Amino acid sequence: MLNSSDRHPAQRTANAVSRRTFLAGSAAVAAISLLATPIASADDLSTLRRRLRGTVLLPGDAGFEDARKPWTLTIDQAVRAVVDVADVGDASALVGYARETGTSLSIQPTGHSATPAANGSILVRTRHLDEVRVDPERKIARVGAGVSWTQLHSLVAQGGLLALAGSAPGVGITGYTLGGGLSWFSRRYGWAAQSVRAIEGICADGARFRATTDSEPDLFWALRGGGGDYGLVTAIEFDLYPAPNMCGGSLRWPARHAPAVLAAFRETTNTAPEELAVWFNQSHFPGAPPLTGIDVMYLGEPAAARALLKPFAGIANRISDTLRPLRFDEIGTITNEPTAPGGGRQRATLLTTLTDDVIESFTAVSMTPLINIQIRHLGGALGRPSDTAAGPIKEPYLANLVGRGDTQTAVEAMQSRVATYLELLKPINSGRTPFTLLAPEQTAAQALPNDSISRLQTIKERRDPQRVFRSNYPVTD
Repeated sequence: MLNSSDRHPAQRTANAVSRRTFLAGSAAVAAISLLATPIASADDLSTLRRRLRGTVLLPGDAGFEDARKPWTLTIDQAVRAVVDVADVGDASALVGYARETGTSLSIQPTGHSATPAANGSILVRTRHLDEVRVDPERKIARVGAGVSWTQLHSLVAQGGLLALAGSAPGVGITGYTLGGGLSWFSRRYGWAAQSVRAIEGICADGARFRATTDSEPDLFWALRGGGGDYGLVTAIEFDLYPAPNMCGGSLRWPARHAPAVLAAFRETTNTAPEELAVWFNQSHFPGAPPLTGIDVMYLGEPAAARALLKPFAGIANRISDTLRPLRFDEIGTITNEPTAPGGGRQRATLLTTLTDDVIESFTAVSMTPLINIQIRHLGGALGRPSDTAAGPIKEPYLANLVGRGDTQTAVEAMQSRVATYLELLKPINSGRTPFTLLAPEQTAAQALPNDSISRLQTIKERRDPQRVFRSNYPVTD
């Protein structure tokens, strides 16, 4: 068994109980014993400090302004407090406080995908829920709600395995998975949420839950792709997969070759096996020349990958080629996404096809002030039936438009350029966006199938009628 170190004494105790539950496969639901400190009033947030062992920051406290900031710094979260829970018991007490006072909780382990929906709530950080365990023999991982992919990568790689991680290691595993989770390996294995075995957390009524296919099946379904609107998740367990020889990297050309690269991308993806993931890119980063190219991940040998990428071989003036054998803990080097918060926006949408007209017009437009335009190949296992709230993705491509900037003027310029691209993509744009790639102005209804939204709203009303939990993208008003 591969383990990470525990940071907090109380967490070690909670982890020991959690480990025994995990190893025994228990699905028991236990009642929560809340701390008995009385609450003065709904507005007296200072009472939180007497109820919790973790850090409680209120407006005016040193550190509050930094603590409330999300990953995307152009989103202003006007929250009532920021709580960094110390352990599962702390999380339980916080849920009890919220229920008794009519306060909502917005849980953001790493601050990704933040929206103004958090305004007026208590912002909850979970970095101390940092348990990380890998069972190589059973091919199962268990992580606490505060764990990012970075903290898991090396343990998984040591076991000769892979997990359904995305391209950015710094993203929190729990939030990514609750939103479905689009992985480099999703064409082969589907949504990350489809590999989840169990989710543990705290309900709005204070009861702890362990949701599996056999215990709390509706909650288990909702939390796998429907966001975090139904409970405070404290831990998640999911399947790992044997890691064959894998390879990955990037190929880049001067930007003038974008039409040829996008045409080769379409040709390659028309016949690509599920083991191959290819993403088209146009980029223009500050201080660097504009480029075009592809990012690649392949479950196999580099020679086989190059044979599948043959349509790109005839494109002249290639600047770089980093395709090479990779370990699982090196997959973040393919796209080298930012590792620190910053300003900016992104907008993603699913595409039904790639036509000649779109290729011509899409590559002819100046991307400024955007810094990266990406088209990912989806399909494969993602298009097959899914027993999750995320449902299948029938569209074969995803376009993602990314800009960076810290001012309102920069944000407006980015949004204007995004609107230009969306107009060009209109003939092939399905209008759907994967949950974890929703923009702040979008809603959960733009990510999920209609029947999923209806079922999620029913589950929300039944399990959290008081609206204790408020996700980044709530499924109800």
